[in-house]
Amino acid sequence: MREIYETRFLLRKRVGSWVEIGALLRLVNTREARVVERESLRSKEVSTTDFSLLDYMDEQVCYDKLLALLHPNGLACPNCRGKHRLGIHRRYRSPVVDYQCATCGRVFNAWTTTILEGVHRRPSQIILILRGIVHAEPTARMARELGCSRRWLLAFRHRLQEFAQRYLDRNPLGDAVVESDEMYQNAGEKGIPHKDPEDPPRRRANSRRGHGTFANDRPPIVGVVGRESGEIRLDVVETASGDELEAVIDDTCLEGTVVNTDEWNGYNGVGKRHGRIHRTVDHSGPKWTWAIDADGDGVREVHCNTLEGLWGAVRTFLRPFQGVSKWYLAQYVAVIQWCRNLKAVSDEFLRVLLGIPPSTNFDP
Repeated sequence: MREIYETRFLLRKRVGSWVEIGALLRLVNTREARVVERESLRSKEVSTTDFSLLDYMDEQVCYDKLLALLHPNGLACPNCRGKHRLGIHRRYRSPVVDYQCATCGRVFNAWTTTILEGVHRRPSQIILILRGIVHAEPTARMARELGCSRRWLLAFRHRLQEFAQRYLDRNPLGDAVVESDEMYQNAGEKGIPHKDPEDPPRRRANSRRGHGTFANDRPPIVGVVGRESGEIRLDVVETASGDELEAVIDDTCLEGTVVNTDEWNGYNGVGKRHGRIHRTVDHSGPKWTWAIDADGDGVREVHCNTLEGLWGAVRTFLRPFQGVSKWYLAQYVAVIQWCRNLKAVSDEFLRVLLGIPPSTNFDP
């Protein structure tokens, strides 16, 4: 707006030809149009009202829940592992109590030697952070409701989500028939400063033609879903090339599995490995080619519709963040896989977020 007023002032003071005055008028109209467009975009933004639940939560109940998650076998001294000779040392931030071991003299609390050590937040705030990760709450909104720094909360969120990625279930699916497909998610380098104007941190509405890659800020997400179990395996790859897609399928499917895909040539080698049967559908043709009847029983059993529906759920999960960094995209995808396979949040998943390995070793 300041530029517009300055231009109008120069126009009133300037003495020149009608051509010069017309050029200045066009400049004013162009700048005014840009300002109006920005203001209209701001008015169309969906504003949500923050509703903090901190005042309605019981700190003691939240503390007991975290204590049970972090120490399922009971609180013990981190030094000598003793459980029976623990005395209360101080209560200066109740309900979090400092204990002292009578055997070795170590002073500690329930957060010592865990991911929560050094996190000076109330138990209710920690519970809400865990809930926000599962419910895809934007970090900025959580920071406002919790009254903490957004920068600190984002770093802490990434630490928790890193455990979700590390302890993913990577065992192959036991289904006789699976579907495999890939989607391309716009994800640049959000949060990383870029001084070069020709290389922005992220490209909004990135509509580059062709299949996306990690390098051009459209990382491929490869998915495999079991037709009977409904379990999914998701992975973020570099280019969705044949080698990468075949490696994902090798890790997620057993020998002799029937694999349904589209006609992307990256899947051409699937049927040539480990006795697998590869069936394809044509997504570029009319709708009746999206599902075909291969065995003649009247049921179009060859399709990728399960995964096509899953991609809508993935985009819905990521949409509230208004863009995520491609360097952390795999963490958010890992949370999606956990939530999709569990259906309901379990104590085991909450322990995973807190850095405790699951009872079953999911590493290959």
